Amino acid sequence: MLELGSLVFASPWILLALTALPVIWWILRITPPLLRVQPFPPLSFMLKLEKQEETPAQTPLWLLLLRLLIAALVILGLSRPLWNPGERIFGTGPLILVVDNGWAAAPNWQKTQQTGRSLINQAEREGRTASILATAPDAIKGKVQPTGLLRPEDARQTLRTLQPLPWKTDRRAALGAIAGLSVTGSAHVAYLSDGHGDNDVTDLVQRLQEFGSLQLFRHGGPATAHLVKAPVSEIDGLSTIVLRAGSAGAEKLRVRLDDDEGRLLGRADAVFEDGDSSAKVSFQIPSDIRNRAARIAIEGETGAGAAFLMDERWRRRPVGIVSARGGSEAQPLLSSNYYIARALEPFSDVRRGTPDQLLDAEQAMIVLADAVKLTGAERERILGWIEKGGVLLRFAGPGMKRDGDALSPVRLRNTGRELGGAMSWSEPARLMPFEEGSPFHGLQIPPDVRIKKQILAEPTLDLNDRTWVRLSDGTPLVTAERRGEGWVVLIHVTANTDWSNLPLSGLFIQMLERVAGLSRGVAGKEGDIVYPPLRTMNGFGALGAPPAEAAAIRGADFVEARPSHLSPPGYYGKGSARRALNVSSGTDGIAAISDIPNGVEARGYDVQPGTEIKPWLLLAAVLLLILDLTVSYLLRGIRPGSVRLKRGDAAAAILLGILLALPAGDASAQINPRPGEPETVTSQPKNKEDAFALRATLQTHLAYVVTGDSTIDSISRAGLEGLSTVLQRRTSVEPGPPLAIDIERDELALIPVLYWPVSQRQRPPSDRAIAKLNAYLRTGGTILFDTREQGSINTSIMGSGGAATAKLRNLIGELDIPPLIPVPNDHVLTKAFYLLNHFPGRWTGGTVWVERRGGRHNDGVSSVIIGSHDWAAAWAREKNGLPMFPVVPNGERQREYAFRFGVNWIMYAMTGNYKTDQVHVPSIIERLGQ
Repeated sequence: MLELGSLVFASPWILLALTALPVIWWILRITPPLLRVQPFPPLSFMLKLEKQEETPAQTPLWLLLLRLLIAALVILGLSRPLWNPGERIFGTGPLILVVDNGWAAAPNWQKTQQTGRSLINQAEREGRTASILATAPDAIKGKVQPTGLLRPEDARQTLRTLQPLPWKTDRRAALGAIAGLSVTGSAHVAYLSDGHGDNDVTDLVQRLQEFGSLQLFRHGGPATAHLVKAPVSEIDGLSTIVLRAGSAGAEKLRVRLDDDEGRLLGRADAVFEDGDSSAKVSFQIPSDIRNRAARIAIEGETGAGAAFLMDERWRRRPVGIVSARGGSEAQPLLSSNYYIARALEPFSDVRRGTPDQLLDAEQAMIVLADAVKLTGAERERILGWIEKGGVLLRFAGPGMKRDGDALSPVRLRNTGRELGGAMSWSEPARLMPFEEGSPFHGLQIPPDVRIKKQILAEPTLDLNDRTWVRLSDGTPLVTAERRGEGWVVLIHVTANTDWSNLPLSGLFIQMLERVAGLSRGVAGKEGDIVYPPLRTMNGFGALGAPPAEAAAIRGADFVEARPSHLSPPGYYGKGSARRALNVSSGTDGIAAISDIPNGVEARGYDVQPGTEIKPWLLLAAVLLLILDLTVSYLLRGIRPGSVRLKRGDAAAAILLGILLALPAGDASAQINPRPGEPETVTSQPKNKEDAFALRATLQTHLAYVVTGDSTIDSISRAGLEGLSTVLQRRTSVEPGPPLAIDIERDELALIPVLYWPVSQRQRPPSDRAIAKLNAYLRTGGTILFDTREQGSINTSIMGSGGAATAKLRNLIGELDIPPLIPVPNDHVLTKAFYLLNHFPGRWTGGTVWVERRGGRHNDGVSSVIIGSHDWAAAWAREKNGLPMFPVVPNGERQREYAFRFGVNWIMYAMTGNYKTDQVHVPSIIERLGQ
């Protein structure tokens, strides 16, 4: 190795070839150029003869220097020069590379690999060997052991195959692995840590110092990996804790909640203030959406610790109903437990028994009706269970204890209240709409629910805070109190129909589901159930097939199970009966490396590898060689059309043309794409208008209006792509990629249908665009206007509505829009392909408007359709085929109906009113009769 300041030559012996440059100079100098081709008319030749004697021509000096420069560049490139190759490693012995490759190393694995390669390259330049020790137990035998002394190229290959593993590092095992390692001379030790510390890191560092000089590389601050803890159910959703190593500085992370198929259910922020080592993340989502949750992950961070897998413990919960002593009730339909069980069965595992029996099996929620009497010991045991996270749901009744009941969230009056009946002047009460702080917020109250009798709560200062449901006169109907990590909830009526008809309504089921959703996930006693590995995580947090070494886990052992090579994190079980094992299992906290011994050089991963100059020198030599070849042809008089080339010369010229053309590409075969449209065609039209017309006529395309809002335009394009895919699969329509339409510039006559999302940023169309749009509507075009606001169009398009409706009136105020009516039940749009009675998108519930015409215009097709359901967002899909946005309130079933509306819209626009044609009805009926 030859060092010249910041320039280093890794193969300096090749520089000896520079001594041959004078020989090359001499050879090139005495080589005359090729004879010039000259016609031989004798007279002309005789006139040009000169008397003086001339020496033979030689190679021009500038060309000679050019060729010498090419030779010098090749020699310098092969000598492997490097600029700023980095610091020299210390000592005279080998390089010992210790690498943390546990779950915490995944987010910064690229920097770890880059630093390791730089150190190995420096060892190679200094003629040293290298040994690598990975501190995480390997995935085959679960051992930590160093490699022997390797040649640098073998060490690079070993480092390249090293990957982060989804379990913790074992620095105690690494300490034992290097106990017998012996090296010759003073080694240079580089510890590529993950930045996380434990009780063994100091001992390991002190042992490594005994081999020679030690450099400790560590990630600091936000660069270290984070850890997601197990989530906890809250009133309005789900919460979890995110841990970080260290507490210095403020930090903000984006955390997402996904379902089993990777669809986004919610996003929230984890905010670390200076001095915080943990941050709480809350997802405010309804219980039905929360039950679909399968994964909590930190956005932008790879690694098994940045994700938490959720299983059925956070979904279908075991619920215990305390049964009356002495067996089941004689009249089940009059029993409170009958209605409770029927309401809980759709979403819970219902169990019956005494309090002791239920608590022995562990429950997520326990339901207690009025008829059951508890002993003092049972009350104490239930109170302890509530403190640990259980939810107790109680129903009132004639036998409920009124004074000082510890299992009641509020103090109760000694007397109840009866509404309606022969002895009462009042009528049965209705329920007030659920307030925003109530877990029942958002549920629809049936108009026929009536409360005839209830137990009253004693007025206190905190009664309002503990009230979830009120009657129309403000009287509390459902009260609740937080006890430790659990809840006590009281419904002030019976669970049967004695005091109300609430148990007969669908609202009763929804209310019990929301209350059960407050409970934390439990699995109960699983005994000897064996859970085989189903899908496991790799070190980067991606789920895949389990490795061959992964073993099954007994249900009774899951509480104590920790991620390892035999039990990597992931899902275990079969089908829906599965359990999740996470990196955070058994981990209370994480910390940064501290207490570094004296004499250790601690540094960050800021090592910049030396810049390889070899590729640039060889590239420059190739370019100069091409220039020399071109100049040689010109000096020989070979120009296009001047002389026919020989076969070898022609081949060289073709090769030169290819080389010259590679950087630029073939620009003549590509059209400048429109916004969001990377399509190309095979020929170059004369202008953009011709290119657009060519694309629009060669294939049918769905089109959308460009609003100027990049987010809305990208959703529109993705939505029409999703609808085009459905059309190709289900109908004979085979549309091409969607077109982005600028109504001010593009010709509309070639577009059969146009989707127009309403954006607040869009400017009103000009007079020229208004004229184009009116002509488009009169000549058979169809425009679907979408205000994208749930329920904003529900009375009159030109009357009241939301901000998007007002913007729509501003956009189309000058258009020749005929009178509009809500879509009639027998309209062709309801039966063009599918039979539909509503037209949902991402939202549902609004009104869809069409023209009020007699069927003679445009073959009966309404030129304008207006709605507010955000159809494009419901149709839009990611590149992997997954939906981009959730649809509410009916989930994937609603998305299917949104696609059916899209199919009906296209078929209606393209086929007209053929569905209303009665000419073929007799033939169809006759054929059906056969």
